[in-house]
Amino acid sequence: MSSFSSPPTDFKKLGLAGICDCHTHIFPPAEQFPFNAKRNYTPAIATLEALDALHAAMGVDRVVLAHPSPYGTDNSSMLYALESWGPARGRGVAVIDESFTQDTLKRFHAAGVRGVRVNLETHGHQDPASAAQQLRAAAEQVAPLGWHVQVYTNLDVIAGMQDTIRNLPTPLVVDHFGKLDASKPLTQQGFDVLCALVQSGKVYVKLSAPYRISERAGYPDGEQFARALINANSDRMVWGTDWPHPMPPKGVKRDPNVIEHARPEDDFAALTRIAKWAGDPVTIKKVLVDNAARLYDF
Repeated sequence: MSSFSSPPTDFKKLGLAGICDCHTHIFPPAEQFPFNAKRNYTPAIATLEALDALHAAMGVDRVVLAHPSPYGTDNSSMLYALESWGPARGRGVAVIDESFTQDTLKRFHAAGVRGVRVNLETHGHQDPASAAQQLRAAAEQVAPLGWHVQVYTNLDVIAGMQDTIRNLPTPLVVDHFGKLDASKPLTQQGFDVLCALVQSGKVYVKLSAPYRISERAGYPDGEQFARALINANSDRMVWGTDWPHPMPPKGVKRDPNVIEHARPEDDFAALTRIAKWAGDPVTIKKVLVDNAARLYDF
């Protein structure tokens, strides 16, 4: 199968209608959508209009908004985005708790929500037993709707709850390469478990935000991990930008009393990079279009 030696930056030349950015956030002005008082950071404004303009320039047709932690379980900003996008363009991943009724979740489904997010890493939850309990509770709550559970955590936690993951009544979507460490080898603890879960078909991985796993310019050390995950099961890989890139500089502790400015990233380069890492036209289409269409019910 042929490969692109230099992947084109104009993806419409590939005939790839339906490219999906599977991991984005928006932060409208706080006067419009107030932040949760218990948040651990306060992001700078990042509007829906700015995200739409970026995607139009990139040739990205579909988008998934992962509801961000500063809003807690108030999903109003996500629902606002989904109403703007409509069913042909947008999907959402909500943040909920046990108080959400099935009637509320059905309304979310009608709006375009197809999953719930369990954000362990941002909140410092490192205990696999506790993490497994949270995943089970979330999965049982949304399984009747045919949704998935999305988790942001690291390889150690994933390995520690692998049996729970295999027995969940829903698919599991792992954010940002499973928070592996690209400076370490493929044999690092837990990566084999993640690959096995991917191979089984139970787990999808978002090949997103490589700056969360690498400190090298251009993130070349992430390539071997992306290729290993793709080789494990190319039908379970999706891509996302993580726009507007909410991540503090290394060594800076988050402070909700200080506005945290987004990390500068080249999203055009990110799209070109993932095509290079995927390698051939069939796999590129899977990662950028087909797998997301299946997972998010486009």
